Amino acid sequence: MTSMTDKSALIRMFHVHKRYGAKQALVDATVDVAKNEFLFISGPSGAGKSTLLKLLYLAEPASEGQILVDGMNLSRIPRHRIPLLRRKFGIIFQDYKLISTRTVYENVALVLEARGKKRSLIEKKVKSMLRVVGMEDRLTAYPPSLSGGEQQRVAVARAVAGDPKIILADEPTGSLDDESAAIIFQLLNRFHSHGATVVVATHDKSLIKNASGRVLQIRQGRLEMPPDI
Repeated sequence: MTSMTDKSALIRMFHVHKRYGAKQALVDATVDVAKNEFLFISGPSGAGKSTLLKLLYLAEPASEGQILVDGMNLSRIPRHRIPLLRRKFGIIFQDYKLISTRTVYENVALVLEARGKKRSLIEKKVKSMLRVVGMEDRLTAYPPSLSGGEQQRVAVARAVAGDPKIILADEPTGSLDDESAAIIFQLLNRFHSHGATVVVATHDKSLIKNASGRVLQIRQGRLEMPPDI
């Protein structure tokens, strides 16, 4: 259990548990994440990192405890307001989750189309984001034709296209080579420097060593301050 005890925190978790039947995936998690913080959740596969992230955007409900995101109490949000909560997040997955039958442009544009943005604004924003991640020359390419690093850069562009307050990255470099991983991390740092709060779940100790963000360790579902990484 760990907490910053900061009443102005953007994310607050109070004694949160998550159970799947008899299995305890998260145990008594209490933590605050400040606005514009860069936080690492470190731990081995199966420790509970992905579960913690899923609870934040209500992909899964907590079994016990309370979570507040930007003042919204997740245990009290009616179903019709969940999309409003999720607009606060940009989510980057290890397996990219791009739609293979849509072009690079279309994959990024979907986020803005879902929010009812005008076509002219969508075109400008998508091209701008793809330029930032170095994929502006692959607008019409389909995900299967891209390398893993290229697909993850498109996934980053998609995650930030809606200008989210919070970026959640679940093992974003786990399946990438060192060079591609470094590019993704540089992009996360860039969006953090522009004001986003970034939470990265990773087991990559080399990634953490080269970073300056706060680190929390998760072991068998329990959050704790880590030993010297």
